[in-house]
Amino acid sequence: MAIHPIDVIRHKRDGLVLSDAEIEGFVHAMVERQGPADAPTDAQIAALLMAIFLRGLDARELAALTQAMRFSGETLDTSSLGAFAVDKHSTGGVGDNTSLLIAPMVAAAGAMPGGVRLCDPMISGRSLGHTGGTLDKLETIPGFRTQLGLDEFLAIVRECGFAMAGQTPALVPADRILYALRDHTGTVESPYLITASIMSKKLAAGLNGLVLDVKTGSGAFMAKLEDAQLLARLMVETGERAGTRTVALLTSMDQPLGRHAGNWVEVMECVKIFQHFAPECEFSLEAEKVRLSADLIELACALAGWMIYLGGRAATPEAGAKVAMGTLRDGSAYERFLRMVRMQSEDVAGAMAALAEPEAFHRPGATRVVRAERAGYLVEMDCTQVGWAVQRLGAGRARPGDAVSANAGIEMHVKLGDAVEVGQAVVTLFSEDEGLLAEPEEMVRETLRIAEEKPEPEPLIREVIAGGRG
Repeated sequence: MAIHPIDVIRHKRDGLVLSDAEIEGFVHAMVERQGPADAPTDAQIAALLMAIFLRGLDARELAALTQAMRFSGETLDTSSLGAFAVDKHSTGGVGDNTSLLIAPMVAAAGAMPGGVRLCDPMISGRSLGHTGGTLDKLETIPGFRTQLGLDEFLAIVRECGFAMAGQTPALVPADRILYALRDHTGTVESPYLITASIMSKKLAAGLNGLVLDVKTGSGAFMAKLEDAQLLARLMVETGERAGTRTVALLTSMDQPLGRHAGNWVEVMECVKIFQHFAPECEFSLEAEKVRLSADLIELACALAGWMIYLGGRAATPEAGAKVAMGTLRDGSAYERFLRMVRMQSEDVAGAMAALAEPEAFHRPGATRVVRAERAGYLVEMDCTQVGWAVQRLGAGRARPGDAVSANAGIEMHVKLGDAVEVGQAVVTLFSEDEGLLAEPEEMVRETLRIAEEKPEPEPLIREVIAGGRG
């Protein structure tokens, strides 16, 4: 029976449940612009997006949409790697550079003698709105290549235990079509469309396991806890229905994670953490800087711990977190990170020189310090506004395709709950251009709230939502 786009739109508009055939036919015709149905126009695709936004999808419909998108182009076959393929995805935050620590920690843990080998084929994205992008951060490493063919990508995963690259044009083309129209139709926030977008790309990477970092708080796309819980449940159920072991951690995004937010400064922070713990490195961070990066280290180990547990290399997620921390302390995670960079960089000498002394490689054209205007405790900030300040310093993009600055960003000198004195440095701003400092400085200054009473600390991990086999 022929599937006609207008019938699919009307059915969802009227609150009916779409069949698998309707969903698969619509997506196939949208991508191929031919096939078992008349090719839907952009207007018809936009109409279906709005119908889904208003009516939602049940679990079967969501699974069918995700699978149709997943198989709309090439997929990654990880079976030849002889390993349990596991990855992590974050819904986006400020200073969220856990991927740079997690992937090499999991690869190092998965290469230990005994047990199933683990690998992490990590397909990452670019900055979006007020949040940073892993690809933009990695591309500040001299010569680093994020666009890899699938064969080369798999070869690097086989050698290093992980690779970090961008989505290829042939991978999940349906998502690119839908995402572009979501941005223009006011349907970006739909948890059903977010789930299908994220999960189709992750499942197309041939994963056996997936750990989701679903942010909640003032710096998250899902600021309300109940919205984050719904998204987490949808993604976990969709992953499990596809045969991928899936778990979601709801984590706090009320302040930047770690000490830095930007591009090179986040790479620098992670490299400094590697060097601080690795026994063969003669470098060590000051105790205060370790404290300021403690939430980043804790979250990276927790997420990696779940990945190691799902892959069967630890009896519990907590034991997995200890294994992950062990790869930092014995230097094996750093060795894996450097091995991956050598294989993905066209300028190996330049990349290794920059990573050996990352602070020397950080050369902002202008800096400015935001200082406390009163004594007390730092009790609150609008983390989204801090993220936009980072973007306007040059670290993010106003439109797709805009260039981003390697050196723009911020350094946090205090965390929520810390005591501050009048005139104490709270945030340092970095930019390539002195003229870009004024607006971000005002944005940061107006959102920092200092009060007399110390606030109750919020847990970094609010909740864990696991699948039936998690």
